[in-house]
Amino acid sequence: MQIIELFKYMVSQKSETPDDGGLLEFIENYLPEFEAIRIDVEDVKNLFIYKKFGEGDHLCFAGHVDVVPAGEGWNTPPYEATEKEGYIYGRGTQDMKSGVAAFVQALKETQEFCGTLSLLLTSDEEGDAYYGTLKVLEYLKERSMLPDAVVVAEPTCEEKFGDAIKVGRRGSINGYITLKGKQGHAAYPEKAINPIHQIAQVLHKMAGVNLDDGDQFFSPSKFVITDIRSGMQVTNVTPNELHMMFNVRNTTLTTQKEVEAFVAKYLKDFDYELRLTQGSYPFCTNTDTKVVKYIDKAIENITQIKPKHSTAGGTSDARFVAQFGIDVIEFGVKNDTIHSVNERTTPQEVEGLYKVFKHLIETWE
Repeated sequence: MQIIELFKYMVSQKSETPDDGGLLEFIENYLPEFEAIRIDVEDVKNLFIYKKFGEGDHLCFAGHVDVVPAGEGWNTPPYEATEKEGYIYGRGTQDMKSGVAAFVQALKETQEFCGTLSLLLTSDEEGDAYYGTLKVLEYLKERSMLPDAVVVAEPTCEEKFGDAIKVGRRGSINGYITLKGKQGHAAYPEKAINPIHQIAQVLHKMAGVNLDDGDQFFSPSKFVITDIRSGMQVTNVTPNELHMMFNVRNTTLTTQKEVEAFVAKYLKDFDYELRLTQGSYPFCTNTDTKVVKYIDKAIENITQIKPKHSTAGGTSDARFVAQFGIDVIEFGVKNDTIHSVNERTTPQEVEGLYKVFKHLIETWE
């Protein structure tokens, strides 16, 4: 197969989380010269495939074959990889079967490398991610097989292919506040404690406020309120409690401790409870590391664009890789239609991504 044929085949396999659509078995068979290890957990399919060419670094390409549900309203069948008007349409074209196809084809054509090349693939990135990449990394650590550097082929580019890589990601802190009042009759407000009136006094000081100033890689950590609920849906009873939810996409400058202090600053005079959970932790790969320098050179060589180093956006499995002390970056096609109806990319971007990965492999030393 050539790269576009391979890409279209992958898009045409329905693989909604945690179904792999048979793609992991296909990839294993497509790369017969590589050693394959299946690490399936529960209903999640995981594949680690590797080949030792020499005694140098272990470079790994990582990603996921699962996609979110297609949804309604497509102009083309979401699982047929339809090419028209310069685009290839289909669920997963950007996120991230373009990346998977690009590095699979690059590895298939590799004859020489100074160390070990590998692929880490899962069918559980778009889901809870409990049994996917993290389980594979734990398995590799137990056997002293962790890679030295990882490239995750998530879509990262913004305006033009080649204009951005991810050198890190923000963390995600979820917050749940219960503000306790005293239920009463609306006609006798002095006999009640109305938590809606309480939160109204401070809400404007909390909503959308930056908890830090960010830095050269991270935007500021912002206190984003996502839900407020209270009352009995009647007009004559004041509520007993108010429940508020919020999210902070945090930088390395803000932790749960700072979030707790921020909430206490404005709610200290009220009776409240706060519960915090950490969905993911922030990380940033040093831009002087080998993988950053080499991917930058490869992108510039193929696209004539010097990519910016970004940490914007949501989260990815790169967060798990970073937890193991591995240098990790993300690079892929443009990110402007992921998870949307009529997701699409161009053949030129897929070809370009494949060429960037080939260049990275060929120049790594």
